Amino acid sequence: MEKFIEIAGRIGAQRHLVAIRDGFVTIMPLMILGSMATLLNNLPIKAYQSFMEMIFGSDAWKGFGGALWNGTFAIVSLLIVFTIAYQLARSYDKDGLASGVVALASLITIMQPTSTDWGIPFGWVGAQGLFIAIIIALVSTEIFTRLLGNKRLIMKMPESVPPAVAKSFAALFPAMIAISIFGLIKVLTVVGGMPDIHQAFFDALQAPVSKMANTLGSAVAVAVIVHVLWFFGLHGANIMEPLMQAVYLPAIEANAAALAAGEEIPYIVTKPFFDAFMYLGGTGATLGLIIAVFIAGRKHKHYRNISGLGAAPSIFNINEPVLFGFPMVLNPVLIIPFILTPVMLTVFSYMMIATGVVPKTIAFIPWTTPPIIGGFLATGSWKGAALAAVNLVIAIVAYIPFVKIAERMELKKLKEEIAAQQKEIA
Repeated sequence: MEKFIEIAGRIGAQRHLVAIRDGFVTIMPLMILGSMATLLNNLPIKAYQSFMEMIFGSDAWKGFGGALWNGTFAIVSLLIVFTIAYQLARSYDKDGLASGVVALASLITIMQPTSTDWGIPFGWVGAQGLFIAIIIALVSTEIFTRLLGNKRLIMKMPESVPPAVAKSFAALFPAMIAISIFGLIKVLTVVGGMPDIHQAFFDALQAPVSKMANTLGSAVAVAVIVHVLWFFGLHGANIMEPLMQAVYLPAIEANAAALAAGEEIPYIVTKPFFDAFMYLGGTGATLGLIIAVFIAGRKHKHYRNISGLGAAPSIFNINEPVLFGFPMVLNPVLIIPFILTPVMLTVFSYMMIATGVVPKTIAFIPWTTPPIIGGFLATGSWKGAALAAVNLVIAIVAYIPFVKIAERMELKKLKEEIAAQQKEIA
């Protein structure tokens, strides 16, 4: 255990990982606002939806939440490329603001504009473009900060020039070089037959997983891939959506048709199977993580605060505040339960259904349906609700040891900081 804490601590203190973590934490207020907007529009209570439509005469009221979503989740890649670059540059004691601007410009440079109006492609500035944004933030900042301060690249200004103006001119050539490198990369990829880097990366991930079938193996593979992608800052659920639509959505439709015809229900793995039994609180069954923090990690102030803020949206499976707040991206301690917990839930749920203990899913449920209730609605049986409840307990138990480790690491770090401050005072 001590060895694991030591290794995880070293990885967690790595400069680039710290920059990514702090970059995500910086945008937390926006993520919380976005999650609240999503909940406002998708609250799975029919009376609420009917009441709002009655007041406004249509679903136009959802425009408010939609506008908030556009200003938060929809541009998360644009936000994160700036904040990560800023944090990384600050760790080098370099100009964080200029680094953020250069990183943002570099990201736009490699993007393929929309075919109409030559606009920024909104499809890639959200969570689907996170991985590319993180890479560009790190690479552009490394280039820019290494060039910044090079005497050969500094444009000398008269002493009468204000310091702020002189500082911006000092960053002129490093910024031009850094952004030009990404412009050159863009040209080379176009010449190489890959005009849209984001789309090419997205297609490369989708192609292998789209061939999967409706089996336990494919269900486990889906669980692993979705969460590994999220660990690296990719929106796993969105990337896997074509597979969900192509394979698992028809499966639940076939189950419903079989039920209506009085025939045997054919499929175990369906889209509601994942929604009701694996995504407990969202990707990673993070409702279990939140409860685990309240049980065993209350001394970790950051985790406790994020859990408190993310609890309400997580009840409706909206867990971006948790994913971005902890953050789960490149988190060396929580990666193990984040990936293994959904796998355990998938295998356990499959076994319970395959052996006939719990009936198969026969109804499509909104993805915002709270856990346990979702299990009941998806199967039409209290056994489905019981399975979801047991799965939640499994998730809590799985997360607790790692929450304790994170708490011990945090307390150790605080003690070291206090000791260092006392040493300076002495």
